[in-house]
Amino acid sequence: MIQMIQRILPHHPSRRTVANRPRVEIIRRWVETADERCPVACVWFALPEIIADQDDESESPRPAFSSFRLKAGRLHPINNLPAPSILVQSLKNSIHTIAAILLLTISLVVNAQEQGLFNDRPGRPAKLPEAPTPADETAPTMFPHSETSRFYIAGQANIIFQAHGPFHSPYEGPNSLLARGEYKPSLLGTLYLGAQLRRDPRTETDALFNLETAAGRGISEALGLAGFTNLDVVRNPTLGSVPYMARAQLHQTIGFTDKLVESIRTPFSLATLVPERRLEFYVGKMSLPDYLDINSIGSDSHLQFMNWTVDNNGAWDYAADTRGYTYAAVAEYDDKVWSARYALALMPTVANGIDLVWNLRQASGQNWEFELRKPLLGSLLPPDRKGVVRVLGYVNHAHMGLYRVANQAFVSGEDATPEITKHETYGAVKYGFTFNAEQELTSNLRAFTRVGWNEGQHESLRLHGSRPDR
Repeated sequence: MIQMIQRILPHHPSRRTVANRPRVEIIRRWVETADERCPVACVWFALPEIIADQDDESESPRPAFSSFRLKAGRLHPINNLPAPSILVQSLKNSIHTIAAILLLTISLVVNAQEQGLFNDRPGRPAKLPEAPTPADETAPTMFPHSETSRFYIAGQANIIFQAHGPFHSPYEGPNSLLARGEYKPSLLGTLYLGAQLRRDPRTETDALFNLETAAGRGISEALGLAGFTNLDVVRNPTLGSVPYMARAQLHQTIGFTDKLVESIRTPFSLATLVPERRLEFYVGKMSLPDYLDINSIGSDSHLQFMNWTVDNNGAWDYAADTRGYTYAAVAEYDDKVWSARYALALMPTVANGIDLVWNLRQASGQNWEFELRKPLLGSLLPPDRKGVVRVLGYVNHAHMGLYRVANQAFVSGEDATPEITKHETYGAVKYGFTFNAEQELTSNLRAFTRVGWNEGQHESLRLHGSRPDR
């Protein structure tokens, strides 16, 4: 790894004496995992003092980051938006600079985690996740959150910079990926607020509210790719970056046993102890991927993958407006090793539309999911290697068009071009199924898969590029 970093960073020994130029060094450090310790390289910049002699290197400076620890089974990518001045430099220097900044930032984040900033009890080592389920992992944070306060406040900002070079495209159209080279940044910021109205674990009641802003655009205005590479982009530039209400809902827990199990506090559930057998209700404005098709490895573009069809099943045409939200009611029953969920949600008036149909007799989205928390490979792996299987089915009743009708109208000469939106009717039905599984292979390696199918004859309404993340 050290040799790889040395190849990335530019090496100019003759320039070390230039005034005000940072000195880049590679410090060998050790990473301790659950089973071994291995060497890595920690990159740091020693900025020279203005008065000090730049050639004097008699005193070796202390590294800015004296330790580096890697949390097994979790990847935390950091997205950086380069300044405009960097963009005008050569591609080679840009890559060197960005690589150095990324390595430096990762060292800072992980070192902060070592010091206890990610834990309510400073100095306690980070605990490795016991299972690949979302409840077993604490989301990374810059500041510790109270586990006992009645109130919850948190924030998250995600900056994604993407670019592509020019390529040959003889059939380019208005909705194609642009053939010319381009670059686009995006910014998604969310403020999470919550309050426990009732703190009894068996009858917990939470009030949840999120304020969000989405700025920037994706490459080619988020067009030209079926599985778009940036989930934070909204495919409607007229909406602007004005803050909007993302979520506003009530969460109610009804326990069926006195046995309590630990639960990680999240923006969607504030309790730290919950009944092992319980029924939970969520009612209000929400995003269905907050509760369905969840995968601890591939469900959060802020920390994991950014591709639309990886973070969610591409065959799941879930109810949502342009920004990825809807008004819905979700019921979930949780037992020791399994869970069952049902969601009823409002559908948009048109594909990629911001307005929703409030008459459930005209349009609605219904979703069912069953989750089994058991190993997928049985005796092939040790019993402590846990796994999860989720099967989801959905039925959408909405104002949709039928592709067969649109094609027939074009062939008969009724339409000059095939146009699905000219043949939309209420009462159209679209349905499908998805399979979602994840398995812990070793203490440092997990695998996941998603497989989906839908009937494909009716128009898809989930055409937005933005999908709010858990």
